[in-house]
Amino acid sequence: MQTIKCVVVGDGAVGKTCLLISYTTNKFPSEYVPTVFDNYAVTVMIGGEPYTLGLFDTAGQEDYDRLRPLSYPQTDVFLVCFSVVSPSSFENVKEKWVPEITHHCPKTPFLLVGTQIDLRDDPSTIEKLAKNKQKPITPETAEKLARDLKAVKYVECSALTQCNHGALSIHTSHTPEVEAIHPSKLPCW
Repeated sequence: MQTIKCVVVGDGAVGKTCLLISYTTNKFPSEYVPTVFDNYAVTVMIGGEPYTLGLFDTAGQEDYDRLRPLSYPQTDVFLVCFSVVSPSSFENVKEKWVPEITHHCPKTPFLLVGTQIDLRDDPSTIEKLAKNKQKPITPETAEKLARDLKAVKYVECSALTQCNHGALSIHTSHTPEVEAIHPSKLPCW
């Protein structure tokens, strides 16, 4: 069975680990535990063939900036995550995450993933953002950034409600770039 390596990057506390745990176990973790490196695996079908989708969770904290790229070799696709209720994490997509992955893996495709969409309409979250003259990131704003940065696609989801997290396997495994990959021709060394 062939493997697709998918590395997940983004600021700390945007929900990367919760998304992967929810996606692979259908359970939402009850507490925040910062990740250093972790990986998960699920089987997906592509063109009637089973593939192992290896999901590599990385630490978003600055302390790990030098260590994190060690997980990048042989990556087939990246998920660049931000929280739709954290404008700073959205800003860091273009200021930090996409420059980092394109520096290390210039030809590797990536998807932009908006997390925590269950909080977009939450009154206390909206109130907290408003105190700082901020608003949740809209799908339209995120889609525009995805186009500007040449992401394969923008998807958004909630690990808590499991809303749309199944879309991740569809989009990570069914992009033309990923489907064209052969084990001998991996885009990131």
